[in-house]
Amino acid sequence: MAKLLFLQTSHLASPIHRCAVTAILSVPKPLPIPSSLPRLLFRCHYRHIGLVALSSPSSLREPSRNLKAQAFDSSSSETKTGDEKEQRLENDCKENDSEIKVNSEAVKISDEEYPSGEFQFEKPGIWKTFVVKLRMLVALPWERVRKGSVLTMKLRGQISDQLKNRFSSGLSLPQICENFVKAAYDPRISGVYLHIDSLNCGWAKVEEIRRHILDFRKSGKFIVAYVPVCREKEYYLACACEEIYAPPSAYFSLFGFTVQASFIRGVLDKVGIEPQVERIGKYKSAGDQLIRKTMSKENCEMLTALLDNIYGAWVDKVSSAKGKESENVVEFINEGVFQIEKLKTDGWITDIQYDDEVISKLKERLGVQKDKFLSLVDYRKYCKVRKWTLDLLGGKDQIALIRASGSISRVRGPLSSPGSGIVGEQLIEKIRTVRESKRYKAAIIRIDSPGGDALASDLMWREIRLLAASKPVVASMSDLAASGGYYMAMAADTIVAENLTLTGSIGVVTGKFNLGNLYEKIGFNKEILSRGKYAELLAAENRPFKPDEAELFSRSAQRAYQQFRDKAALSRSMSEDKMEEVAQGRVWTGKDAASRGLVDAIGGLSRAVAIAKQKANIPQDRKVTLVELSRPSPTLPEILSGIGSTLVGVDTTVKALLQDMTFSEGVQARMDGILFERLEGASNSNPIFGLIKDYLSSL
Repeated sequence: MAKLLFLQTSHLASPIHRCAVTAILSVPKPLPIPSSLPRLLFRCHYRHIGLVALSSPSSLREPSRNLKAQAFDSSSSETKTGDEKEQRLENDCKENDSEIKVNSEAVKISDEEYPSGEFQFEKPGIWKTFVVKLRMLVALPWERVRKGSVLTMKLRGQISDQLKNRFSSGLSLPQICENFVKAAYDPRISGVYLHIDSLNCGWAKVEEIRRHILDFRKSGKFIVAYVPVCREKEYYLACACEEIYAPPSAYFSLFGFTVQASFIRGVLDKVGIEPQVERIGKYKSAGDQLIRKTMSKENCEMLTALLDNIYGAWVDKVSSAKGKESENVVEFINEGVFQIEKLKTDGWITDIQYDDEVISKLKERLGVQKDKFLSLVDYRKYCKVRKWTLDLLGGKDQIALIRASGSISRVRGPLSSPGSGIVGEQLIEKIRTVRESKRYKAAIIRIDSPGGDALASDLMWREIRLLAASKPVVASMSDLAASGGYYMAMAADTIVAENLTLTGSIGVVTGKFNLGNLYEKIGFNKEILSRGKYAELLAAENRPFKPDEAELFSRSAQRAYQQFRDKAALSRSMSEDKMEEVAQGRVWTGKDAASRGLVDAIGGLSRAVAIAKQKANIPQDRKVTLVELSRPSPTLPEILSGIGSTLVGVDTTVKALLQDMTFSEGVQARMDGILFERLEGASNSNPIFGLIKDYLSSL
């Protein structure tokens, strides 16, 4: 669904004058009617799918290695004609002919020719076993685990791609994956007991966890899943386990997949708001959500392709895991089976048992007496076990790992959470640290982002290119790397994505809301005095565009789209015509993006590491040390939130209070399908939007 970005404008404008809109809208998702509607200003931001108002960085003339993208001149691009622009790009390519040739070859490398990075379990030898036992004797108290313990992890809710500290709630994908690796080699851990509940994350994260479940099984230890609530994502993980258990009252709803697109034009008509949208890219369905009441043919085509990819991948993996034919899985879905007994009879689950019965079964399996307790180690405690204790530290060669998760902003406020998004100035500092250091042989940029601020994206893009000029850089995509996220990724030498990563999204939507009818309905009047032909372009939300204003908006959108498309074409060593075929605002899965040249290889972080080793001329059998540069430190909001949750049980209240206390440019509050930006001060707010909020809340 479209994401609408609401921002306040300059403090120089009167509060009631700041209602114009410049929109970047995104992947179709269900769009609930908002309960609040702050001022309607779409700004030039990259969001889930679209990009607008790309800045034009100066061309990079530095020598580069495997540098695939050339930049546009910022100083003269405004005045150059199309022919002059093409000539400049051609000259840039000639000046860096060797780099372009190298990257043309790199793009043509098939997925199979890259190292797989597949996990290979190596049984510890006598010496390593002795070292591990010795280190366990001197381990810190919180690292000590009883022999014969079972690691239990509850996979539920949101899963972040960032590392979590002790004050953070929720699950962390890198820490989940690390726990699986440690448990595989930990002689004290006999197996894993997974509680899989309602998951709220993308398919790429689910695929990464599933891969680590299968890798853990190579150790010969057992892994058992318990699923009280099970839909497609939960079962996708559970079927990778050795056994699946469910209670008699479990909720199973494996009925298939749906994708939805919502349209709010009817709501806007009722309140007297006219959206004036300039859409560039026939797949920019985000614009459709404002100006249409039904789904367009192009939007239906795109959503159908995404749905088919997810459905096909699920059927293939489940059929393989359960030893059944794909036709059997499809038939199972179409039967609408929800009875637990039938699931057991048909072999979709192992047995029907409560949690305590499963634990009793594990005790029997491990030879624990009935009157004794089974030693269980939970997720948080096991996160404290260091790799050093298990002799799992890497080698001398170091690879920097920079994580970039969330929406992109340029700066962050003093009290905002470190995991709340990508802050351009902070990420740039990390990139420069890696570039200036000789200790790192390569770098991996791990991206999980729908996009964000255009300027911040452009500045990070340049820094990643400079980094790629000095050492190999690999971009690893998680759930989402679209628009600004893809913009960052294409500066890397190689792009790695999961099969179901959502990426691409090269398109533009721009426009504004005309509130004239709304003002007339509620008896509100507004008058503007201005100097300059286009002075009222963003200030006059009480009337539609004048013809010359509409033309300016259209030309600006066209230029923004052409700039981004051309940069993407050069980055991926494709012609502009070829890039045009895969652009136009369309979102692709990682698999489809790879077949169209937008992605180089399919896989997770382990494959990105293997490719980085290959690029840095490090033998694949040599261990490397991944140095996390994005490890968060506790901040005041997180500390207070953790204390509130642990001691008083007022986690929700504290977080709400902290959200009101936190202020910075672009503080965001997300709703399903709509992105709201909280205004910084009541003194700057438009009273009209308070009325709109009350009206929409009453619908």
